[in-house]
Amino acid sequence: MAEHKHGEMNTETQEKTFEGFMRFTTWSVIVILAIIVLMALFIT
Repeated sequence: MAEHKHGEMNTETQEKTFEGFMRFTTWSVIVILAIIVLMALFIT
């Protein structure tokens, strides 16, 4: 088994995936909050 050397792994794909996940999560929260605000304004 090869020895692990700290800091040599290419993490570019992981960083792009995490960036996409964070963008999706941020926009999802914004949309959900907008729906809640609109519901509060128009359903009451």
